[in-house]
Amino acid sequence: MSVSAFMPIPPGTSLEGKTVLITGATSGLGLEFARQALHLSASRVIITARSQEKANAALATLRADCQLEGMSLGDRLHSLLLELDDYDSGMNLVQNVYAKYSELDILLCNGGTNSFEFQISKSGHERLMQVHCYTHFLIVLSLMPLLRQTAALRGTPTRVTFVSSYSHADHTLETNPIAPDESVISHFDNSQTPFRGTRYQDAKLVVTAYVQFLATRLLPSQVIVNCVCPGIVATNITSQLPLWVRLILYVYFKLKARPVGEGVRVLIYAAVIVGAESHGKFVKASEMDSGATFLSQPAGSQFIAKLGAEIMIEMSRINPELQNAFGEHGNSPLQPSRASCKTENVVML
Repeated sequence: MSVSAFMPIPPGTSLEGKTVLITGATSGLGLEFARQALHLSASRVIITARSQEKANAALATLRADCQLEGMSLGDRLHSLLLELDDYDSGMNLVQNVYAKYSELDILLCNGGTNSFEFQISKSGHERLMQVHCYTHFLIVLSLMPLLRQTAALRGTPTRVTFVSSYSHADHTLETNPIAPDESVISHFDNSQTPFRGTRYQDAKLVVTAYVQFLATRLLPSQVIVNCVCPGIVATNITSQLPLWVRLILYVYFKLKARPVGEGVRVLIYAAVIVGAESHGKFVKASEMDSGATFLSQPAGSQFIAKLGAEIMIEMSRINPELQNAFGEHGNSPLQPSRASCKTENVVML
């Protein structure tokens, strides 16, 4: 059964008056999400691209599609540059968002890649982890004040949705656990850690785990954070895999993959339609849960806590304004009041 058959967009769904930011939106799911956000009357859709050339091509595609369908875009479509394997580029994006926009309603963390080769990012970490996880975490934490400010203005929660994958259940941490004296980041930065054919799954596990961590630190009445699996969708994320793998996947996708438009319906469900019940959850089709069984076990809980603490140290190193983001004292941009923490079960570090 197609997604559109059991997950229609409810009549009256509208993004009118809202600003949407999508990372990795020059093709595939990101580009289609941008197109559908425009169809849902979003007042501003901001796409990110690795180069101005890619941005211009994506903007031209979206404008042409909307023109064919009789839509007038006006000043609703924007682009910003972002190279996800570079913290500096992530911070440049954050600075540009604050300089150009006073509101942010939806942040879709979509950009990603896949590879069988161990590579180091421009920021010095294993590249797949950098692209899928670390730079996205930096962007989310740094834009949190704007998301909370917008929620206060609207009187309704803003949204952060990460694109994850059901394949995160095939992670390597049960067969190759992180040692007690080893950090999460150094574990995945180690070239001796199992990599080929498994790092994508590990990266999506880290994404899903961090969503659970964030959900314990954010009020769903202010910012709803979740992650979502669009199902099997043929996109160009396989472009850096070996030829023999791409040939196998080509056949597999022909047999199993749903159209990009249907996959994006699941993203819309997670980022637009479903409410506070999705806070911290892994959304797949019309269902949601806590993700891989590992994350609900004691070892998984320890991993989530360890990851959350490490990420705050790492991100504070890049953006010093985050040093007390979850602290007990001071006017932290992420810190809910202690009274609201008691009423909404938000745990403070």
